[in-house]
Amino acid sequence: RRQGPFVAFNCGSFSEELIANELFGHEKEAFTGAGSLRTGLLEAANKGTVFFDEIGDMPLSMQSKLLRVIQERELIRVGGTRPVALDVRIIAATSKDLKAAAAAGVFRQDLYFRINVVHIVMPSLAERKGDIPLLACHILQKACMQTGKKIRTISEDALSLLQNYAFPGNVRELENILERAVA
Repeated sequence: RRQGPFVAFNCGSFSEELIANELFGHEKEAFTGAGSLRTGLLEAANKGTVFFDEIGDMPLSMQSKLLRVIQERELIRVGGTRPVALDVRIIAATSKDLKAAAAAGVFRQDLYFRINVVHIVMPSLAERKGDIPLLACHILQKACMQTGKKIRTISEDALSLLQNYAFPGNVRELENILERAVA
């Protein structure tokens, strides 16, 4: 599937009403303003990979629809009646304990078992301090490319400060710190 499309979707960044349209697309005239057929992200990723970021934030009503898509390997666009065949690999990430969320009834247990095929636990940045220098250099290069600045290194003192910081915001916080420093 590496030659196929890769589509990322942040489950926590859309309202419940918009998620269905974003994922499944819609038929022409499915609702007011739908002047043409729109392919959803799942269909756009056909023969490739869909990455569901923060799947633990997906509303329960959408979890059941996603479960159906995974099980049946097809979707129905909003306002549609004909199924569209779908062949996608699904990768999901979350900062939540989905097993506990499923046990508490705030995440569908059947979806949890369907997506929990290969479970990879990524330790927090605070637990892998040795990665900080490499990540910091990469983030610095990226920030410099975006801003046009020519900062080549991070001082040993600055790296030491970064390695001794707890990073409650994880890698995103490290990115923010370095982007702020470059600015």
